Amino acid sequence: MPLVNISLIEGKSDSYRRSVMDNIYLAMRETFNVPEDDQFMTVNELSAANFSYNGKYLNVQRSQDLIYIQIFAMNTRNKDQKKALFQKIVERLRLDPGVRSEDILINIVEAQPENWSMGNGLAQYALAD
Repeated sequence: MPLVNISLIEGKSDSYRRSVMDNIYLAMRETFNVPEDDQFMTVNELSAANFSYNGKYLNVQRSQDLIYIQIFAMNTRNKDQKKALFQKIVERLRLDPGVRSEDILINIVEAQPENWSMGNGLAQYALAD
């Protein structure tokens, strides 16, 4: 059950933002064992004054079209699945809506399954005691 927060500089169209969300979701379905209909995402549009980045860090040439993608997920995926997810997100976003691979920064934050409540105050993914 990943929770995805996407941050970008304001000014992109509704269809652009929807394409980013949908393609990240599809990439997670293809590589991260995310169930159908498990799409929980936010897009945060920030003014350029409130969006900071280094345009050359680690020799990656970033532009003002940079997108931060932070994925909060359970710690149940291995390194190969994470690498595959990174590649699939870049592949999909390059095709639609046309984001340069250099402008896609992805971070995964992991937590134990019992740290999630999907509603009603229940820890649905907690192992039975």
